[in-house]
Order: sequence, then structure tokens, then C-alpha cells
Amino acid sequence: MFNEVPEIYDRVRPGYPDELFADLHAITGLDEGSSVLEVGCGTGQATRPLAALGCSVTAVEPGADLAALARRRLADFPDVEIELSTFEEWDDRGRRFDALVAASSWHWVDPSIGWPRAHHVLRPGGWMALLGNIVIRRPGEPEVYAETADLHERFCPGNPGWGHPPLEDEVRLEDDGWGLADGPGDLFGPVIVRWYPTVQWFDGAGFADHLRSMSLYRRLDSDVREPLLDAIAERIRTRMGDRASRCYLNVLRVGQRRTGR
Repeated sequence: MFNEVPEIYDRVRPGYPDELFADLHAITGLDEGSSVLEVGCGTGQATRPLAALGCSVTAVEPGADLAALARRRLADFPDVEIELSTFEEWDDRGRRFDALVAASSWHWVDPSIGWPRAHHVLRPGGWMALLGNIVIRRPGEPEVYAETADLHERFCPGNPGWGHPPLEDEVRLEDDGWGLADGPGDLFGPVIVRWYPTVQWFDGAGFADHLRSMSLYRRLDSDVREPLLDAIAERIRTRMGDRASRCYLNVLRVGQRRTGR
């Protein structure tokens, strides 16, 4: 899905704050000499900070064009290797890792395969880390969907994905643990959860490109998606001064591999 627009994806998708990687380092001890398996690296938004910690990174990415762009972006890091595969079908060749990191990608992995496999490829005492970007809204602040709900319904009425992002406090209270319906059971220990509020700013055209990189909009037929996104860009230009924010709670979820399972 994202492999269709690698350059847009690389340009507009949010990264992760430095504080998140500092906390990941503090919690897990990952540093120079640690080995990391990254699942679904995309174009390398999280791979570069992991490599900057000194870790050797093996990144698994199923999109050929995304992987090719990631290789170009990460050419300065000799200890990063990108392998083309889904995690479910990936050949580990007996390799074991100190940590598995998945940045906004674990929800694409079949949990019945992914969790046991994650446990299998980690060394005893290894760490599982899920990174994410959750879109939120804050009371009293302009929010693009509120300004464009009529356009969404005009071009694609009744889409179950349409709706206001949740409030920040709702996310903090309700989205605990691994944040997934299908968790790992007893394969990993208690989850440490850290939150990091961030904001991305766009003009109208940039916000439309941002939406082009998201699965909710990529699933639309192009003859629906493109007129909708053009109309959203125009609405941002005319009603929001050509300046729109995308508010997030970045999240780090970390748990240690249990032994004897």
C-alpha cells in the first residue's frame, strides 16, 4: 500500500522525537554493539536513530520501493542491512537479537505468527519495543477533520473510518499496555509505556500529501481520493490560512522477553 508512494511517505510521515530514543536506550541499555531487528522499516524514519545509538540494525521491509529508498537514506550507516520480506516469511537464518523494534508497523503483522516469532528471534532478556504515532485533537484548537467533515461525506459518504481523532486525555487513559487487541500473552513481561506529544505543520498541499500516505486514504479508489484531497487542500487554504496542524501522541511501549516459554 505505502510502496506506491515512497517519496511522499518519506517526506510527510511523522518521525519520532529524540526523547523517545533516549528513553528506549535508558530502559533497554541498547547501545554500540547491540543488535536490533526492525520490522517494517518503511523508508527508515526509526532506523536512523537506532543506528545513531551505535546498534547494528537488520531491517525487514516488504515494499521493494520503500526498501530501496531506505537503503539510499541509510547509506552512511554500514551496520544497517535491509532485507526484503514480510516478517512472517522472513528467513532469520538462525540469527538472534537483543531487541525487536516495530515503528508504526506491528499492526500489519499477523499476531498469531508475529508474537511467537518475536519471542523466538530475541535472545534471553531481549526487548520488544513498539513505537507509534496516534493522531489526537485538543479542545479549542483548530482540527482539519472538523473543517472538512462535509467534504469527506460528500466524496465518500458513510466511510466508517471518518470521524474526529480522539482527545489526548482519552488516549492516555484508554490506550495502555501493548495497545493491541491481540497481545503477546505471557511471552513478554510488564509493558512500560511512555508518551510524547508532538505537532506537525503543513500547508494545504502538504496536508493532502500527508493524507495520501495514510492507509485510510490509500484504500480509496483514486477517482474518489484525489478529488477529496484536492478539496481538503483548498479548504485549508481558504478557511485555515493555508496552515494546518497534525497533533500526535508518540508512544513507546517496551517489554522484556520472558524465559522458559
